[in-house]
Amino acid sequence: MKVSAMVSVIPIGTGLSLSPYVAACERVFREAGLAPVLHAHGTNVEGDWDTVMAAVKRCLEVLHGMGVPRISTHLKIGTRTDRDPSLEAAVRSVREKLGE
Repeated sequence: MKVSAMVSVIPIGTGLSLSPYVAACERVFREAGLAPVLHAHGTNVEGDWDTVMAAVKRCLEVLHGMGVPRISTHLKIGTRTDRDPSLEAAVRSVREKLGE
């Protein structure tokens, strides 16, 4: 099953700068063959369910390996049965309605 997901990881107990941890997860998603789309409050990814879920798990493992004692993870998942979900198509549809 194909899935689109928004992933936001919040390392707890690491100080104020989160960018090293976000970058580590971005690397994990890329190494998994996904095309992450970074935004201000997380990362969008899409792909096969097992690939996406394994990459999220690996991201958390990497962060813990970097010394993060606790992580709050926000995961929003979208699936469809009528067609494959597409992050690009979802954005394009809204932009078309805005006349862009």
